[in-house]
Amino acid sequence: MMKLKTKKLLRKRVRITSRKKVIIRTAGQDHFNSRESSKVTKNKRRDKELSSVNIKTVKKLLPYL
Repeated sequence: MMKLKTKKLLRKRVRITSRKKVIIRTAGQDHFNSRESSKVTKNKRRDKELSSVNIKTVKKLLPYL
């Protein structure tokens, strides 16, 4: 039986905590931020926890985590 391969693209974008939570970077913070309020800009600096629906997909793509 062949080994399962880890998807490297996803591995670079996701961080797994010790309690197996999946942390991702908030989308939409690279440019065009001057028109947004400071509250929105500040919230985009935080990382987000991935929803439980998407965690199942991540576990398939990252089999050894």
